[in-house]
Amino acid sequence: MIQSMTGFGKAVAELPSKKVTIEIKSLNSKQMDLSTRIPGVYREKEMLVRSILAQELERGKVDFSIFVESIGKESGTSMNVSVIENYMNQINTLSQSLNIPVPENWFEILLKLPDVMKSDIQELDEEEWNIVFEAIKQALKQFTAFRIQEGKMLEALFTEKIASIKSMLGELELYEAERIEKVRARIEEALENTISKDYDKNRLEQEMIYYIEKLDVNEEKNRLANHLKYFLETMNNAKGQGKKLGFIAQEMGREINTLGSKSNHSEMQKIVVRMKDELEQIKEQVLNVL
Repeated sequence: MIQSMTGFGKAVAELPSKKVTIEIKSLNSKQMDLSTRIPGVYREKEMLVRSILAQELERGKVDFSIFVESIGKESGTSMNVSVIENYMNQINTLSQSLNIPVPENWFEILLKLPDVMKSDIQELDEEEWNIVFEAIKQALKQFTAFRIQEGKMLEALFTEKIASIKSMLGELELYEAERIEKVRARIEEALENTISKDYDKNRLEQEMIYYIEKLDVNEEKNRLANHLKYFLETMNNAKGQGKKLGFIAQEMGREINTLGSKSNHSEMQKIVVRMKDELEQIKEQVLNVL
């Protein structure tokens, strides 16, 4: 069973004076790329959160956020009255000494100045953190469920595309015998038209066999069939197979490219083009597999 690197999870912790919302989002990435947004009151727990996320999520570009909304009358932020008074006195003094009018929009100016707002230093309450931590675990569960659901969609897509390539591989056999006969006839015709008819038939047959062996695609077909089977087997194993599936898809591409270069037949080359199209869709989506 595979999982997608794309995921989303959300949970809410209701506290007496605040509502804490946890959100986890992720997109595909070659490595674990984690960014966190954690309010100051919970900052001391950041390393714990990062460790759990890295262990659970493994890989992806992950954004983790904790949003705190006050729902009581108390607020941890207030105006610093003494600082505001000091700013106002200085502005009045400057107005008199420089003979310029005082501003009409006092509040707009004063509230933009540094240190006008002050935040009360809050200590982390362990009981509160336990509630928030449970919400984090709930968000992780929802996130994992999302990844599994997305993974099932990818599995269905891969199964369809692999079956399609396998079917096309069977179609090639319809043209292989015809292709060999056409190549043989073309060479014999060229010989008849360009040189004397009195040539060594046995030598021609040997050269023909050598040339036709160069066009033989049985090895490529067998290897591609094995890669298709291995891709499905790997996909059905435990999670964390994204990179391996990518490597198998690359090997499939090599065999398909060789089939195209050796086919020397218009209908076979059309089939190869269709194979490449299906494989490209696999390659695009395998980047999103965990």
